Amino acid sequence: MLRVTGAALAGGAVAGCSAAPGESSDTADGGGGGGDDGESSESTGTATSAGDGGSSGEWTQTSTVEMTDQLLYEPERIQVSAGTTVTFENVGNVGHTVTAYGDGIPDGATYFASGGFESQQAAKDGYSDGQEGNVPAGESYEHTFETTGTYEYYCIPHELNGMSGFVKVV
Repeated sequence: MLRVTGAALAGGAVAGCSAAPGESSDTADGGGGGGDDGESSESTGTATSAGDGGSSGEWTQTSTVEMTDQLLYEPERIQVSAGTTVTFENVGNVGHTVTAYGDGIPDGATYFASGGFESQQAAKDGYSDGQEGNVPAGESYEHTFETTGTYEYYCIPHELNGMSGFVKVV
C-alpha cells in the first residue's frame, strides 16, 4: 500500500511540474484581475497568489526578478516607476516563461509575455506548440512598464505550482 501511495504522490508532483504545456487551470483564463484599479497592493485572491509571498502585500523596489529552480519569481512583488525596464533573469536550470494574465494588467497597458506574444492565449498556444516564450537557464526577458497600476504574471509550465508574480508601477 505504501508503494502505491508513494507512486501516486510522485506522479502528482511530476504532473504539477510538467503539466501539459498550454493547458490551463481556471486561474490562467480569468484568475488575474489584479490591475483593474491600478493602485491595489493586495492580491485579488486568485489561486495563483496563494502562499507566503502572495498574501504578504509587501513590495520590493527593484527592476530585477529572478526565476528560480524552486519555481518562484524572486521577489514575488516588485514596485517600479513608470518607464522602468524590468529584467526577468533565469538563475536556475529549469526553463520558465513570463506571461501576463490578460485580465491582470491595467486598462490601456501593453500586454507582455516572453516570446513577444500579444495575448495570454497566444502565449499559451505558442508554449504548447514548441515551448515558444521559454526563457532557458542563464537567459533573461525584459519588459518596459509604461502604464501605472498593478500587473499579475505567471510561468506557463509552473502555474499549477503557484509560480506567479506582481509588478506595481507608480
